[in-house]
Amino acid sequence: MMTLIAIVAGFILDLIFGDPHSLLHPICLIGNLISFLERNLRKIFGFSNNGLLFGGGVLVLIVISTCFALPYALLYLAGMVNPWLAFALETLMFYQIFATKCLRDESMKVYYALQKGDLDEARVMLSWIVGRDTKNLSEVEVTKGAVETIAENTADGIIAPMFYMFLGGAPLAFLYKGINTMDSMVGYKNEKYLYFGRCAAKLDDVANFIPARITGVLMIGAAYFLNLDVQGAWKTFWRDRYNHLSPNSAMTESVAAGALNIQLGGGHFYFGKWVHKDTIGDDIRPVKAEDIVATNNLLYMTAVLSLILFTLIYLLRIFPIT
Repeated sequence: MMTLIAIVAGFILDLIFGDPHSLLHPICLIGNLISFLERNLRKIFGFSNNGLLFGGGVLVLIVISTCFALPYALLYLAGMVNPWLAFALETLMFYQIFATKCLRDESMKVYYALQKGDLDEARVMLSWIVGRDTKNLSEVEVTKGAVETIAENTADGIIAPMFYMFLGGAPLAFLYKGINTMDSMVGYKNEKYLYFGRCAAKLDDVANFIPARITGVLMIGAAYFLNLDVQGAWKTFWRDRYNHLSPNSAMTESVAAGALNIQLGGGHFYFGKWVHKDTIGDDIRPVKAEDIVATNNLLYMTAVLSLILFTLIYLLRIFPIT
């Protein structure tokens, strides 16, 4: 029961405060660990395809072991001192894992720049939250990029961590964040990471498989409560949910596209190379900057619905109906 209260408290703290930029964030520490390991593992295992594959596998083992063991040990030691200390520490951990307000704030910087008519600034703001090249994107492409990253990260940054919090507390949630951070840093299909990042990318696909589908369905529910096009959301989800290089990303992007009656997806340049992607949704109306605001509303409503659903399931496990 204390874990449930800690999750809810952490979620509320995230909605209020977001990520404090003045504090060293655990995800930054995970990123630093990944960078350190990558440099050294490449030296140890060499640059052959097999060496890169093996080195990438070792990276995954070290990162997920550390991300699970360290918070587990800290919570165990805190519990030995005082149960309330362990509760406070786990609440802090959950707060740091959630990224709801941060995702909204960073994507809204793109919106505000577009509202000012400053496309160059909007491109820069977008480059902070996407992996594609942004310097030559049009206003429509910038807007689509923001909408897509909000939709995708509703699963990756909020619902998936929440899912693992309810399954295994902070240690399992941090293990997931380790997987997700590895994928964002080394999970590219380019010359540098095709072999070294393959294990991390595949593991991320597995870790997000169930949460992405839960998020897609709950986002359709969120569209209903926000008076968006629910039928369009369901139709596009069912038709286009696999129109992506990732098996999970289009689960939420398709719902956003259908709910807003816009078309997302399509190819882009990544690290100077063109990557073809299928389109998602129907081009019913032009994309506009306000779609960023609407997608953030979907993000928040989906997060609330997920918290309610997971809480009910958690309570039913503790207090089964007989």
